[in-house]
Amino acid sequence: MTLPAAVLFDLDGTLIDSEPVWGAAMRALARSRGVDVSVDLLMRISGLDATLAMDFVHRELGWAGLDIAADVALQMDRVREAYLRGLIWRPGAAQLLAAVRRSGVPTALVTSTYRPLVDVVLSIVGKDNFDVVVCGDDGHATKPSPAPYLAAIGALGRPAGTCIAIEDSPRGVASARAAGCVVVQVAPESTGDPHLHVTSLADASLTNLLSGQGDGPVAARKRVDAQHAVEMVDLV
Repeated sequence: MTLPAAVLFDLDGTLIDSEPVWGAAMRALARSRGVDVSVDLLMRISGLDATLAMDFVHRELGWAGLDIAADVALQMDRVREAYLRGLIWRPGAAQLLAAVRRSGVPTALVTSTYRPLVDVVLSIVGKDNFDVVVCGDDGHATKPSPAPYLAAIGALGRPAGTCIAIEDSPRGVASARAAGCVVVQVAPESTGDPHLHVTSLADASLTNLLSGQGDGPVAARKRVDAQHAVEMVDLV
């Protein structure tokens, strides 16, 4: 059987159910200034790092002259407090991560979230679950640039085409794909251009791919590319 050379995980919305937490923090900030944040606006900033997201919100809501850095710090404090009250895994995430670690396949966390907040998450989920951690404030270009995934792949010392990246957002999918990874999108619908789309991390197709059953990552990527698939495909 052919195991992937490494598995690279996104964090927010992929491993942990953090989008509602970030959304609640943004709504609280907006309410403190007498305005509301729409669902559409929250969706448009999904996958952005905290500073880019806050800059976008400032421009959209007309908060000219207000301190973006101060708002980012406040936002992160609120999210940190929420995580410490209780972190929620995405369905199947904890089990999948544990299975990958048992297999001996190296793992990386590739996230747009800043390291101080990532450290809080790792203190809860276990920092030993990841061989490499790449964060949004590490100094490289952020997703959808391939830079975060290229940094992780370089640190792991693995060829990109033999690595599987698991993402939820179109920005993340674009980033991992541009880096040359085999990309799995976990989301209600396929909204990017992944090689495989699943609605849950407990999906059998993903489990088989990560356990080395079926085609293996390189062959799977070539076959799915050839079919131009954007929906879930059977890799068993």
